[in-house]
Amino acid sequence: MKTALIQQRYRGSKEATVAHTTEKIAEAAEGGADLVILQELHQSEYFCQCEETRFFDHAADFESDMEGWSRVAAEHRVVLVTSLFEERAPGLYHNTAVVFDSDGSVAGKYRKMHIPDDPGFYEKFYFTPGDLGFEPIDTSVGRLGVLVCWDQWYPEAARIMTLKGAEVLIYPTAIGWLECPTDRHDELCEKENTVEERQKMLEAWIAVQRGHAVANGVPVLTVNRVGLEKDPSGQLGGIRFWGRSFVFGPQGEPLAMAGEEETILRVDLDRKANAEVRKIWPFLRDRRIDAYEELLRRYCLP
Repeated sequence: MKTALIQQRYRGSKEATVAHTTEKIAEAAEGGADLVILQELHQSEYFCQCEETRFFDHAADFESDMEGWSRVAAEHRVVLVTSLFEERAPGLYHNTAVVFDSDGSVAGKYRKMHIPDDPGFYEKFYFTPGDLGFEPIDTSVGRLGVLVCWDQWYPEAARIMTLKGAEVLIYPTAIGWLECPTDRHDELCEKENTVEERQKMLEAWIAVQRGHAVANGVPVLTVNRVGLEKDPSGQLGGIRFWGRSFVFGPQGEPLAMAGEEETILRVDLDRKANAEVRKIWPFLRDRRIDAYEELLRRYCLP
């Protein structure tokens, strides 16, 4: 499974960003990629830094956006994982990953299930939690377990995708460090943005997903944005997306890792490796499914 993760910055407009992304997909395909993965909300700025109703307009072109990416997938004969803003009905919006097969057909969709609400990441204002469940998507290159960003912190999501036969776990992502406003003192922002705290955040983000690879015996592929995007409201200084897209193999072994610059991260995945690893580490065999009923409770103490 020849795979390419396209790590890029927002280029100031949808038109310019889509044009650049399309060029990079062509470049990835020319390099032999069968599977191309784009970052979260790759057509636009990360608009969830503030709560403004004008950004709902980004979802108005969902159907035409799907048609456009369908053509791109078909033209370059790649399986393409996109991340789009879906208007399902007035007042009902989703953060939706749409997967196109190499003939341009829609292989499947995944609507982001876990929705964060933190300073600079006000996604609950925009997105309704997904209702399609954790269902892998069958494509010509294999069965893909597609999740989105905040989902990456939840082992339950990774496990269910694996139990349903996902051969890889894929996370389009938009995560970075908050930039403190330059015109005033912001104690919380300054506290969370020391060198030490930034390193803790980055290492936690990598570690939890590496753990999903090990616990489930599947590769994990994560692609993140790069670049500084200003907060449109001016309340924060913006988000500096840290990039660091990566691929871990089914034993948690690092297969590829990017820095903070724009890049196409390429990796060849051995589809036979999962089975071989699970013969040695049969974690699925030893699960005590008779003893996990507490997981269906919000919390297990009074």
